[in-house]
Amino acid sequence: MLEEAETKYICVYCGAAGDVNEAYKQAARDLGRLIGENEFGLVYGGGRLGLMGIVADASLEAKAHVVGYIPYHLDDREGAHSGLSELHIVDSMHTRKMNMVKKASAFVVLPGGFGTLDELFEVITWRQLNLHENPIIVLNTNSYWEPLKAIIHNVADENFCKPLHRDIVQFASTPQHAIDMLKELL
Repeated sequence: MLEEAETKYICVYCGAAGDVNEAYKQAARDLGRLIGENEFGLVYGGGRLGLMGIVADASLEAKAHVVGYIPYHLDDREGAHSGLSELHIVDSMHTRKMNMVKKASAFVVLPGGFGTLDELFEVITWRQLNLHENPIIVLNTNSYWEPLKAIIHNVADENFCKPLHRDIVQFASTPQHAIDMLKELL
């Protein structure tokens, strides 16, 4: 594994729900494995449930350095992952998100709910405002994110963002496609 200072961390945003389509679980497993196999580190929300736990477990099994940030109120409710390389229990969602962004070299978004959308739109906005230049890749497993594609295009078509901002988010069809894009962009 690379030295800690040299590691590029992939920030993965995804859902903590467990009762989801098996294709989403498999994509999380594959992405986590590929993160480790390609000597990336993982930074994520620190949970043990749902796709979050799956991507963390697969990354750990593939020898990746895995860093989790979880606010204390979610640790009480959902439970932090106890087997991470680093676990930080923080005071708020805002602190969690800020620390994840600071650690990240790139962002990959798996299927998720409102929290995932919140995280995604924040990094899109920050990229639009030039607060970071990190790639944002959405893994479109089972066409889950097709409505998001349509919204992004509509925002640009209706002139609520500059045409160049339409391409802030890139879409990958498979975990391998996402990793190949990251290797090219980082």
